[in-house]
Amino acid sequence: MRTKEFLSKLEHDRIVAAIRDAESKTSGQIRVFIQRGKLEVDPLIAAQKKFHRLEMHKTSDRNAILIFVAPRAHKFAVVGDKGIHEKCGESFWQRLVDGMREHFQNEKFSHALVEAIEEAGKALAAHFPRRTTSSNQLPDNVFET
Repeated sequence: MRTKEFLSKLEHDRIVAAIRDAESKTSGQIRVFIQRGKLEVDPLIAAQKKFHRLEMHKTSDRNAILIFVAPRAHKFAVVGDKGIHEKCGESFWQRLVDGMREHFQNEKFSHALVEAIEEAGKALAAHFPRRTTSSNQLPDNVFET
């Protein structure tokens, strides 16, 4: 699917609202990134590189999560920083990916992203609850390049 077509089907406001709601309960950060064009490498590797380019590893508790989607390649990945990964383990990320895959296959793109954001937010809130000193360290919008 062409990225432009994918983006036209996304409910951006709904996704941003889900990010804001999830982050209101945690010191963690969640971002959604849409990769334009072809994807020449494994989506997990691309997501990890993008995670670092976006400086998501610089959150104070190392608890940021990136949801990376490459619509043209029909690929996606979810990356969590060291702090949240140590708390949740590999099975958590696999459950997120499996849930997203089912919705993507049915072209329920916004639903896939919102559900993943909500689940990620619950995990972040359980392990990194919001503190009075918590601040929104990263923008909440859907990024694309």
